[in-house]
Amino acid sequence: MSQRLNTYIVEDNLTIRENLVGTLEELTDVNAVGFAETENDARRWLRDHAGDWQLAIVDLFLKQGSGLGVLQACSARGPQQKVVVLSNYATPDIRKRCAQLGVDAVFDKSNEIDALVDFCIAHSQQTATASNAGP
Repeated sequence: MSQRLNTYIVEDNLTIRENLVGTLEELTDVNAVGFAETENDARRWLRDHAGDWQLAIVDLFLKQGSGLGVLQACSARGPQQKVVVLSNYATPDIRKRCAQLGVDAVFDKSNEIDALVDFCIAHSQQTATASNAGP
């Protein structure tokens, strides 16, 4: 049993964003609740909708600002809220910096989409288990 994962996407490339949402909604229980193309828009949405999401997928290079700033804005999230980075620049240094910011996982856009799908499925199942367990 799984549950729809309200997912916020921070990605400034329209084609990548549409393909990502299509893939994740088809293969997992992701429900895209919104998106941003800039750091400021993402930070504002995350602040105004603090309890409205279970997963945030963040690219590091945006039209304005940086995904690193978005990751900092997610630092006070709840235990059932996961944040992952999806980037073309998933270098060891970037992975280390993301880990320091408390990111749950880093995926390379070019060759780790399957791993992102697996992560989404696992998180959906964990979220359903937690919500079925009750308070």
